[in-house]
Amino acid sequence: MGTRVSELVERFGGRLEGDPDTEVTAIAPLERAGPADISFLSNNKMRPLAAHSRAAALILSPLDEEAVAPTYDGVRIVTGNPYAYFARTAQFLLPRAAPEPGVHPSAVVHPDARIDPAAHIGPHVTVEAGAAIKAGAVIDAGCYIGRDAVVGEGTHFFANVSFHARCVIGARGIVHSGAVIGGDGFGFAVDGGVYIKIPQTGRVVIGDDVDIGSNTTVDRGALDDTVIEDGVKLDNQIQIGHNCHVGAHTAMAGCVGVAGSARIGKHCSFGGAAMVNGHIEIADNVHITAGTLVANSIAEPGRYTGFYPIAPNAEWERSAALVRKLGSMREKIRAIERALKSLGAG
Repeated sequence: MGTRVSELVERFGGRLEGDPDTEVTAIAPLERAGPADISFLSNNKMRPLAAHSRAAALILSPLDEEAVAPTYDGVRIVTGNPYAYFARTAQFLLPRAAPEPGVHPSAVVHPDARIDPAAHIGPHVTVEAGAAIKAGAVIDAGCYIGRDAVVGEGTHFFANVSFHARCVIGARGIVHSGAVIGGDGFGFAVDGGVYIKIPQTGRVVIGDDVDIGSNTTVDRGALDDTVIEDGVKLDNQIQIGHNCHVGAHTAMAGCVGVAGSARIGKHCSFGGAAMVNGHIEIADNVHITAGTLVANSIAEPGRYTGFYPIAPNAEWERSAALVRKLGSMREKIRAIERALKSLGAG
């Protein structure tokens, strides 16, 4: 059965233009949306597609609505943030099917573990002593839950997540396959050229509404905890080192690496493959572009970039040679300035 667009507006807000009783059953991209679909426009370069879309309804901004309305015949939901509105609409129209509560016969659950009757424990899951899995949590096949670990209400672990001893995650989290939470941090002392392992006795403490991508690793602290605050979004193949602190609603794209004991503020973002040095602090509302190395602390909000633009190899080599000579060139310029100053004084 379809959903009336007026119901979406009642639920999520926005201004409705057109027939409120129009029904939609799915979300589709502009180029292939049909008369039972709702689509969205968040990039004004796509206006020509939107203007002639066959979608039953469009989610779009006020400026785009003005441009599209003369040639688009469907219903329009006008909102200041079409992309966020699309996300909420998608969640509403395409909810994830919740598996039946209960513990699969092949799961290995320690008698001292506490499993809420409303949780789902899938095939071949291992739950160690003292672990607590709250109501509505979903633990898919092959996951490992360590001793005294806590999984919050409604949190979903996809297949083959490892969640080690004493780690904690709050409510409504999503952790994708292959993620390892609470592995040992990279901590060693050196004595005479020999590495001596430092026991990693802290935890990983994760807040509510956190998403963690496939094959991402978050190391436990050495003494204190590694902390991931509420609403953080981590993409695939990210490394968070031990004793890091990631502030609420910070987002990191794939392959970001954060070295140990870095402290990152709230509402920050990191482009793919950005690197963060250890033992530094980054303020709130800092945005790091892809491939940037953050070597030192950042105290002021803003957008930061630290990579040399790509160029043909021969041109890059010439530029690199010039950069290497800048120190000697500076000394020569200073010597010339001193000589000119002495001539002027004479």
